[in-house]
Amino acid sequence: MPGTHRSSWMNDDLDALREMTRTFCEKELTPHQERWAEQKEVDRELWNKAGEVGLLCMSIPEEYGGGGGTFAHEAVLLEEQTYAGDSAWGVSVHSGIVAHYIAGYGTEEQKKRWLPKMASGELVGAIAMTEPGTGSDLQNIRTRAIRDGSGDDAEYVVNGAKTFITNGAQADIVIVAAKTNPEEAAQGVSLVVVETEREGFRRGRVLDKIGLKGQDTAEMFFDDVRIPADNLLGGQEGQGFVQLMQQLPQERLIIAVTAVAAMEAAVKITLAYTKDRTAFGREIFKFQNTKFKLAESATEATVCRAFLDQCIEQHVRGELDVPTAAMAKWWTTDRLSRVADECLQLFGGYGYMTEYPISQVWTAARVQRIFGGTNEIMKEIISRTL
Repeated sequence: MPGTHRSSWMNDDLDALREMTRTFCEKELTPHQERWAEQKEVDRELWNKAGEVGLLCMSIPEEYGGGGGTFAHEAVLLEEQTYAGDSAWGVSVHSGIVAHYIAGYGTEEQKKRWLPKMASGELVGAIAMTEPGTGSDLQNIRTRAIRDGSGDDAEYVVNGAKTFITNGAQADIVIVAAKTNPEEAAQGVSLVVVETEREGFRRGRVLDKIGLKGQDTAEMFFDDVRIPADNLLGGQEGQGFVQLMQQLPQERLIIAVTAVAAMEAAVKITLAYTKDRTAFGREIFKFQNTKFKLAESATEATVCRAFLDQCIEQHVRGELDVPTAAMAKWWTTDRLSRVADECLQLFGGYGYMTEYPISQVWTAARVQRIFGGTNEIMKEIISRTL
């Protein structure tokens, strides 16, 4: 059955991590889902608790406060978070994305300034790419970061608006994709780090979504926000688009990890429900349609798991390429939507009730085909290599 398979990339260290992580998620995530959905964010102290037990920035080098592990460590946490029924905590963005931009491109001073505090939970990280008028087309962003002055007193003045920002309400630092040279397309994009305490930074609405209710997905506004020139990620202008393209495969693999785990969770809870509930004098599971639909869903999850495990192994070795990551992202999220829909149908009317976890799997599944680059963009990326 999906979810009982031990992946090929697991080892004794990761087994121990999984056990500890499962305990943490069952205690700190599962009981709070309804409340977090109402408040549209997790408790701020969750970040500190996770930092205390070493669950933040596990794949960041120890010299910067991280766990010194690999992407496999992050994958274990993301799987257990999904199995626990949580889609509110934006840890994948914080540890798997933001921390890796800083670790991968930051200067030594930048790494020492931000990463240890991210690992402890003192700082929450977000990344701001999408704008109200620009989604997947990052070359045409309108946010500006214009250099003012020279030498040690030089600053960047940031102006613009961003939307759909995970961790937007709680973030202490935000990596902002901005044009340092508005006359250029991709070559004009840079990444700058904005501390949210700076004058001119404003948080907008925490957005109402059809799923991921407990996640603080927010708007951000930058009105003449002045940051030190040292906050340019990597210290050189015009590298932002290249940096984004190099990091997006990991972001897409993260999405695939959660998609496959959600499929496995959907099959598991639907099996339990159909074997417990009766209709016309027998278990729902004993109807041929139920058995066939679950057989199909279990197969979808198992096939996706095999591909995902292969991708994780490649990524840990540093060999996962852009088109393969795109394949993993679109295929697993597309299959998740199908599996979640079939499983919800087997719950009948109860599947449409928010108190049943399958409804949350179903609503959370839909956005996975959109964020991280739409699945249509994934197919465009793949087609360029054919």
